[in-house]
Amino acid sequence: MRRILIVGNSGAGKSTLARSVAHRLDLPLIHLDRHYWRPGWTAARPADFRAEVAALTAGDSWVMDGNYASTLDLRLPRADLLVLVDPPWPLCLVRVVRRRWARRAASRPDLPDGCPERLDLDFLRYVPRYPRRSRPRVLAAVAAHAPALPVVRLRSRRQVDRWRESLPVA
Repeated sequence: MRRILIVGNSGAGKSTLARSVAHRLDLPLIHLDRHYWRPGWTAARPADFRAEVAALTAGDSWVMDGNYASTLDLRLPRADLLVLVDPPWPLCLVRVVRRRWARRAASRPDLPDGCPERLDLDFLRYVPRYPRRSRPRVLAAVAAHAPALPVVRLRSRRQVDRWRESLPVA
């Protein structure tokens, strides 16, 4: 496993797990949010973002977190493993609100400068919709673009911890 893609709902723990896995396996870490967002929460132009993702996935090794369904066709075929962090959406919603409160005066390490933690109604609506809308899109993309790709689905903190601890230490 040299290229690991980590996806899941907001508040699922993707970035935290990605940091831990990258450290444990001594692999480069790529937070896609840092490449998609510009200061002031301005989105990258789609063509520019796809080109950047194509360049990032061309690397020999990485741990990459982020959903961005529009680039799954680029990322899935290059990945050795897909990790779907998939706790219940109410827990994700609690974590999103807690994270916003905790980071009200500081930026997150997985976001670029000029993008302070924020909450809005659209984002809060996204979290409960993820299981019905986004998760099926991810699984359909796997079937379409990388049907032989191993998928690990982690539904609880205990499963996340056990899986992470099962990884070799670099």
